[in-house]
Amino acid sequence: MSNLLNTVVISSLSKVFADEEAIDPLLKKASAFSNETYAYQIAYRSPSLMKAVRVSVRSELADAISVRTVGLAPSELPWMHDADRHVLRTTPGLYPDPLYPIDEQEGLTLFPGQWRALWVTVSLDGSQAAGQYEIEVRFDNEQGECLASEKMVLEIIGAMLPEQKLIHTEWFHTDCLAVQYGVEVFSERHWELIDRYVDTAVRHGVNMILTPVFTPPLDTAVGGERPTVQLVDVEQTGSSYRFGFDKLRRWVELCDKRGIRYFEFSHLFTQWGAKHAPKIMADVDGEYKRIFGWDTDANGEAYRGFLEQFLRELVAFIRENGLEQRSFFHNSDEPRMADMEQYQKISEFTRKHLQGFPIIDALSDYAFYEKGLVERPIPASNHIEPFIENGVKPLWTYYCVSQRNLVSNRFFNMPSARNRIIGMQLYKFGAEGFLHWGYNFWFSQYSRKPINPFVNTDANHSFPSGDAFLVYPGEEGPIESIRMEVFYEALQDLRALQLLESYIGKERVVALLEEDLEQPITFSEYPRSAEWLLAKREQLNRLIAQHAQS
Repeated sequence: MSNLLNTVVISSLSKVFADEEAIDPLLKKASAFSNETYAYQIAYRSPSLMKAVRVSVRSELADAISVRTVGLAPSELPWMHDADRHVLRTTPGLYPDPLYPIDEQEGLTLFPGQWRALWVTVSLDGSQAAGQYEIEVRFDNEQGECLASEKMVLEIIGAMLPEQKLIHTEWFHTDCLAVQYGVEVFSERHWELIDRYVDTAVRHGVNMILTPVFTPPLDTAVGGERPTVQLVDVEQTGSSYRFGFDKLRRWVELCDKRGIRYFEFSHLFTQWGAKHAPKIMADVDGEYKRIFGWDTDANGEAYRGFLEQFLRELVAFIRENGLEQRSFFHNSDEPRMADMEQYQKISEFTRKHLQGFPIIDALSDYAFYEKGLVERPIPASNHIEPFIENGVKPLWTYYCVSQRNLVSNRFFNMPSARNRIIGMQLYKFGAEGFLHWGYNFWFSQYSRKPINPFVNTDANHSFPSGDAFLVYPGEEGPIESIRMEVFYEALQDLRALQLLESYIGKERVVALLEEDLEQPITFSEYPRSAEWLLAKREQLNRLIAQHAQS
């Protein structure tokens, strides 16, 4: 701290608002495993407007450190009237979220009287020796004079986090990429963008990808269409079909290269009832046109005949490419109790043609599972109790716009601790998978029109800011967010707990998590403070370090 510039080191779980006093606890020391990504922040405030401020890092770890500035994103809809008050604010305004690279030419702009923050990331890859490392971050003016500097010590623990076991998908919207960047679907530029966005997703713990064999029938207005993103070519002759898998093969190869482990093929029936087919395009007598869609009866002979031929060929492709243990299917997203009879019909049909392959669907009524209509349900986190009580395995969960009371979520206005606690919850209940619908949904609700995600962060006044996307469209690829980084910290917490379990067993690990709590951890009952989370993680680290050394 200096007279020219106020600075303070704080954790990654703080959110620094421009108009709010930064009063979070100081962070001077922390620890991380030798293959972990560790992040913290430096909040700063200048009394006057200052431009071209240079930020530099001095540390033996400098090659592993990146520094970004925490940008502000507008939110007109940060909160719903029926949501709980475990939030930072309910008011519209500017919220800290996007993480921008610092322009080397322009440097940093300091705004008079506003608190802002730097996001410091230490990406450890196992090559750094265990020990204590000082990290100094300096702010210098254009003349090279030091305005302020902050130091913290990071201890690298000589142990490795195990590989992530959790299956994690954030639905990947290839059509949003094409529209946002103004490129032709599956042009070389589109493939290049897909590659960059997949790479970023994988580096943040995404290991399953929504694969659009046909344009996914998700968040689409009844009777409306999303831009065509169809990886499988179809040629129709009467009631017979030929399928081309060249683009799907390229997709699989690209995802393999980046580290994707699992493929979830897009839904075979429409959302909210499974009554219709997704949009499917085909060459018919030399004309490329839509052959199925909202006007197609899901139970009709035409679509059933098509699916029988398609699924037979797709399963053959899966087997030829050794993807049997990596492939998942969807029937329909979020069927309701009123849709049970229809869901049963399509479920019986697809199971007959997809024997041996897991079919996963987001649905929250336990009756669907109880009646045997779905073997791998994905209940919302606020409806998961019956599935836990009845010992449903494998256990999955998801959250989205509706999970805004008590449970973990990652809206702009929520504390980052509420985002990060999900890792410990997933660990305790032995979850196999976690699903979220919005990696890069840059459309309005029902996909009626594209939006500018730097201006419109609530799907055109439909979902609280922070629900629809985790990344912003930068000029050459994704701009990451605080929410994405903190969720990845949750996944690292999960892996640390699994590492400790390998030494002392799960029962003792859960007891350790809950030893100072009045109530056991559930999906709706959990410690609310960042201080508890950070202290608990340090406690886990110390115990693991002891076992790793012995």
